[in-house]
Amino acid sequence: MILGLSVELFTKLHVAISLIGLISGLVAVMAMVGKRYTPGVTALFLATTVLTSVTGFFFHSKAFGPPHVIGVLSLVIVAVALFAIYVRKLAGIWRGTYVVTAVLALYLNAFVAVVQAFQKLPVLHAMAPRGSEPPFAIAQAATLALMALLGFLAFRNFKPATAAKV
Repeated sequence: MILGLSVELFTKLHVAISLIGLISGLVAVMAMVGKRYTPGVTALFLATTVLTSVTGFFFHSKAFGPPHVIGVLSLVIVAVALFAIYVRKLAGIWRGTYVVTAVLALYLNAFVAVVQAFQKLPVLHAMAPRGSEPPFAIAQAATLALMALLGFLAFRNFKPATAAKV
């Protein structure tokens, strides 16, 4: 039992939250690439990314390991993004800070999704059972390249006319 839920139900809830975070993050970043701000989708992305990290800490683990490091790193990055957008209103350097941290948070979500896909989906697991084989490395490199491209385009294009719009 985790928080009064069966492990299976809690896992499904965690995965659903993670997928919502990933999809809403893609929508929010694509909006920035398209020079738009989507306040509702952005709030959903940031909230579900926080929830993904927090719920991840409730899974049983014998030691502090890579998933915990990713979770802590994600929470720190999202905290900076939240500060940049909601406290500093994207003014001055905070616009760029927000774009970079939002894309980094999305990248971490995608990175973990790729890891989980190769661990849980039989067709992918068969191609990279240890998670160190070329198909896994190619998938992670493609994810990184895509996020770097989206980050560059969002940084270049997303320039709200005024901080009051945020």
